[in-house]
Amino acid sequence: MRARLLTAALALFVAPLAACGSTSDAPSGSSSAVTGDITVFAAASLKEAFTTIGEQFEAANPGTSVTFSFGPSSGLATQIIEKAPADVFASASQKTMDAVVDAGLAPSSSVFAVNTMAIATPIDPSTPVTSLADLANPEAKVAVCASDVPCGVAADKLFEQNRLTVTPVTREVDVKAVLSKVQLGEVDAGIVYVTDVKAAGNAVVGIDIPADQNVTTGYPIAVLSDSGNLVTAQAFAAYVVSPEAQKVLADAGFSAP
Repeated sequence: MRARLLTAALALFVAPLAACGSTSDAPSGSSSAVTGDITVFAAASLKEAFTTIGEQFEAANPGTSVTFSFGPSSGLATQIIEKAPADVFASASQKTMDAVVDAGLAPSSSVFAVNTMAIATPIDPSTPVTSLADLANPEAKVAVCASDVPCGVAADKLFEQNRLTVTPVTREVDVKAVLSKVQLGEVDAGIVYVTDVKAAGNAVVGIDIPADQNVTTGYPIAVLSDSGNLVTAQAFAAYVVSPEAQKVLADAGFSAP
């Protein structure tokens, strides 16, 4: 199933390249026509993985330069709709991506990765949190993302489906801001992605949420219609579903779609 999905996603992005002179024996994501600069708007939770993928893409395609703008998916979508210059959009939710596609700013999108929620706590929280149920403790200070951000939507769904009454003390702009609150010890726990817990290393304590209680979110990617460098944008999107990039994502904690 994974191979079929990745093959379909790759075809979505590389088909337009066939008419642009890409070579059959070139490395993944490379083409004689692939050159110049592109700007990629990407969900904050992709920062570590996409930074590495961007470096790999540039190495595979000499003469290219990838600039990233990381942030909350909803905010990035709003910027794109308001005509901020960008070439590729990678979102942390299909709903946010659909807003861009429905506005006519991208012809289609394809899910390239899946993320799962986790609990992050400080090394020494003032109120111990060791399970999902502990988040309902009124003495526990809990941070989540803003309600219109994918990680905030996921957190609210997590609480609702497990019938937990959780009153966050703060709603942050994106998942990295939630993680920062945890690392600084300003809260006892934060709802983040498993990839953020992994990226934080020993700076936080990660608490897994049982699969039958947890929430996942798919990450779609799209080449924007107004891209000023369409060939390179298409090549980057295709590279994201290549085996090289998928390994980076897997190492970061993402699952295959």
